[in-house]
Amino acid sequence: MNRFVLLVLIAGAAVAAAPQAGPGKAGPWKPLFDGKSLAAWRTYKSDAPPEKWEIKDGVMSKDGNASDLVSKEEFGDFELELEWKIGEAGNSGIFYRGSEDEEAIYWTAPEYQLLDDIKARDNRTRNHCAGSVYDLYDAPEGHLKPVGEWNTTRIVARGAHVEHWLNGFKMVEYELWSPDWERHLAASKFKDWPKYGRIKKGHFGIQGNHPGALSLRNIRVRELQ
Repeated sequence: MNRFVLLVLIAGAAVAAAPQAGPGKAGPWKPLFDGKSLAAWRTYKSDAPPEKWEIKDGVMSKDGNASDLVSKEEFGDFELELEWKIGEAGNSGIFYRGSEDEEAIYWTAPEYQLLDDIKARDNRTRNHCAGSVYDLYDAPEGHLKPVGEWNTTRIVARGAHVEHWLNGFKMVEYELWSPDWERHLAASKFKDWPKYGRIKKGHFGIQGNHPGALSLRNIRVRELQ
């Protein structure tokens, strides 16, 4: 095999292995955290400034219970990327396509779980561990970095199709409103909440009202067509 052909094959393999947003067009990346302020966020169901969140050295963080945050903008089909690290026994989550019609965002929005899988109390089932669709779809073991190290999360939602990625590995993919989804929903704690997972365009959320430390940085999103 000549050198040119070998280089073409290597390049093709690298492109195939890289995470892609899927078919269709993607808009430009938009920051949801500029490292200096929470201007893109507010407290859930309130215009009050978020409580107990701090910003330092380009990182937003909380230690202990804090306000639940929601994005000021709503998104339907999107690709979201961010970096996060969790404190010991920490528990949090990223919500998407959420509404403020209910008491809490998790009544409507699916959750990408952020967790210390080793010491958090909520680690007994794989659908409660980091990268899972909380209480619905399991996340495989072996892809979460140790407490105190930065993880990279990517969430892709296009219509009914949703993917959860962690550190370059696809943890979960599922189809909203499919028979499989309905089975998982019926077995979950969300089965009696009629709007859960039904909203096609909504807010992102960051869970603050759980114990433990959480830090986030480099939050950005682009809309998909």
